[in-house]
Amino acid sequence: MGTSRGPSGSGLQTDLVKRDPLATPTARAVYGLLAGLEADARAGRSRGTLIGQHVELHNELYNAQYGDHPGLKVAGYYYRKPQDISGKLPAFLEVDLGPGYQEEGWGVGEPRDYSRAAWPARREHWTYTNDAVDLALGVWRGLPRAADGSYNPGGTEQLWNGTKAALPGNGGKPAGFVGMSFHQPWPGSPVKSFEQTMRRNSPAAKDPKWIDRILKAGTDEHRALLLDLSFLADHLGYLARFGVPVLLRPYHEMNALGEERGFWWSGLEPEQYKALWRTLYDYLVGSRGLHHLIFVWAPSAWDGVHGSDPWDFYPGAEYVDVVGVDDYSGSPQQPFGKGPWTVKWHRDLEGYGKPRIIAESFHVPVNMAQRETLTQAPWVLWTVWGDGLTARNSEVDVKMTYDDVRVLTGGPVQRAPGVDWAGLQGSSHN
Repeated sequence: MGTSRGPSGSGLQTDLVKRDPLATPTARAVYGLLAGLEADARAGRSRGTLIGQHVELHNELYNAQYGDHPGLKVAGYYYRKPQDISGKLPAFLEVDLGPGYQEEGWGVGEPRDYSRAAWPARREHWTYTNDAVDLALGVWRGLPRAADGSYNPGGTEQLWNGTKAALPGNGGKPAGFVGMSFHQPWPGSPVKSFEQTMRRNSPAAKDPKWIDRILKAGTDEHRALLLDLSFLADHLGYLARFGVPVLLRPYHEMNALGEERGFWWSGLEPEQYKALWRTLYDYLVGSRGLHHLIFVWAPSAWDGVHGSDPWDFYPGAEYVDVVGVDDYSGSPQQPFGKGPWTVKWHRDLEGYGKPRIIAESFHVPVNMAQRETLTQAPWVLWTVWGDGLTARNSEVDVKMTYDDVRVLTGGPVQRAPGVDWAGLQGSSHN
């Protein structure tokens, strides 16, 4: 395990319309940025790596033990944290949807157009989904901003219990681009929480035919899957209405090894996994008409401990735009293997002909132990996972990364060289 490489010989996909002829102009613009950075890196003239930050809004809002100090955090705490340390914002924000917080059934925090009967409104532990789309909109278009028809342009909202909460401002101008991961509890799970995303707690652990019923149209299990996907689609649709393109990263770490690590969609046969991905794709793009999406496929690092070789699980070039890796295989001090840190994953993904990213890492790319990572492996995007920013990195390392000339940051003032966030949007932010 961990020795083979991905396919070889694929030309770089340079335009999103090759996958989706109806792709929105803003989605094409963001993909064009990623593909352009990838093309330059392959030609030996790397312009840099976009630095990203994942935010676990449900933990920030409801888990007092989460993060770098005791007590509940404001929504978007870890989006703002790099600026607190370095004075600069990340160029990319990924929000999480799906895990809930031990709630029964899907729900939302406040009534919106997607708060239909299926999603009960004014539920305390579903407030985070409001903040997820509000923060994503605020990164793309600025926060606070003039009234524009969106739910929360000022950044301060009235919560279900009468209190108020404020999202972190970023200067009121376009500050970066956004993504969404989907930690989907197993379809039909009455309780929506992270524990229900795990394979060991799902029917997949005991019933090998369960996944086949999930994939078969007309079954109760398939209807449960579509209900989950409609919850995702409704939130994505809100962002689509305001012109926000989204890097969507579903069904990640499908190659995870061991029951304790794997989600319910890991441990499947490759054809079952690919059918699950295509079901999601066909529903979101075909049935729901969402053409603002950039699809990201991200296995676990294929080190033989966290993940096996993932190649057979690739859904196909017509269903994927970006390839990446969730790399928890080591640390800057003790990287996996004998080669330079992360170079193996970067090299192995080259043959797909897609922009290559670190989709998850606890560590920033430039630090006291690894100063040449981005020279040796010029990833297009590198996203740090949630509280890993402060739990696994010193402030010196965070500042070193955000100050590095090879790192492209966000924000309305500290712009990445060659990246005009407002320009990516055309007229969509007016």
